[in-house]
Amino acid sequence: MTRSREVIEELTLAPEQVDVETGLASQPLQRSIYEVVVYDAQVSGGARFALPADLERSGVPLAAMDLARAELRFGLSDPRGLGANPRVTLAGQPLRLQPGGGTGATGGRGFFAWLDASALRGQAILVDFAYHFRGNGALTMAPHAGDTRWRVRSAWPHPSFQGAFLPAERILRADGFEATYRVGNLALGRSLISTGAASEPAQVVEMGSDPSQPNGAMPAQAARISLMQPVDLYSQVNRATKYGFLFIGFTFLAFLMFDVIGGVRVSAVEYLLVGVGLILFFVLLLALAEVVGFTAACLIASAAIAGLNTAYSAAVLKSWRRAGYIGGLLVALYAVLYVLLSLEAYSLLIGSLMLFVALAVVMYLTRNLNWGAPREEEQIAAA
Repeated sequence: MTRSREVIEELTLAPEQVDVETGLASQPLQRSIYEVVVYDAQVSGGARFALPADLERSGVPLAAMDLARAELRFGLSDPRGLGANPRVTLAGQPLRLQPGGGTGATGGRGFFAWLDASALRGQAILVDFAYHFRGNGALTMAPHAGDTRWRVRSAWPHPSFQGAFLPAERILRADGFEATYRVGNLALGRSLISTGAASEPAQVVEMGSDPSQPNGAMPAQAARISLMQPVDLYSQVNRATKYGFLFIGFTFLAFLMFDVIGGVRVSAVEYLLVGVGLILFFVLLLALAEVVGFTAACLIASAAIAGLNTAYSAAVLKSWRRAGYIGGLLVALYAVLYVLLSLEAYSLLIGSLMLFVALAVVMYLTRNLNWGAPREEEQIAAA
């Protein structure tokens, strides 16, 4: 007795060439203390499919292929952001789209269309597509074609190019950026044709939002563009705390000058209370910034701490004139701090140079001071 069994396997064919244009319309959204950059991506392009001349080497004869049951697949990490009415056309005729059809990397998410690819027996097939989707934080594209060209334009001025592939060309401007990627299948280490891997079909294009999220994970071989916020609230506060020694050091130095030169005795407890007030500035800055924004928070916190320490210094130094020097010093330091935190570049360099100049001035003014000499009141007590 002879038994026969029909085995159907899936052959995946990546496009020879894919040309994708993406326009990003982005904006920051804020709710309470949280802020995120969201975007609307307009994607359009075309793909060219053709069977390789050495198809027989794959072990699948052309006559055994049922090209009338072909599927055209698009991967999307989170279809919930997909806009209405995506358009995919073949030879000018629109195709009916179905949900699903993505790869394992996108959890099967995306969309696909059935089509009759019988034309592949003798000529190439050209497919055009256009759709848009919404995302946040970053945009990722996983290339699958023999030659993938991806052009991205956006009005967001702070992109970060990450992932396995970097743009071949990039233009960065104050009003946005443009980037062009060119990726070939030799760089991917992947053949354009494969058989049997039904769970990992080839895609025309595979895109996603922020791949750092579990439901937006993308393949390792992907190009990623992050829409960064170079100076956000928490980074500014974090950078401000790194200049804390500047406030404490120069304020204590001013008290020391009055102590040593002016003859006004300042106790360790008074130093401690002034230092606590200076540290409290950073706590107020963070707490207020989450409510009224960084600029207003910096103004309110600096005015409160400068006023508090100035009033306390008037009692400690026995003079409002002397306390005025302390207040002026604090106001100047807070003004310098705000300028440094507002800079996106060279803030550390400028801050370091200013510290160097300030230290040089203090060393010059105190170069002839005899730090080991007894104080006037100590000399009187000894007499």
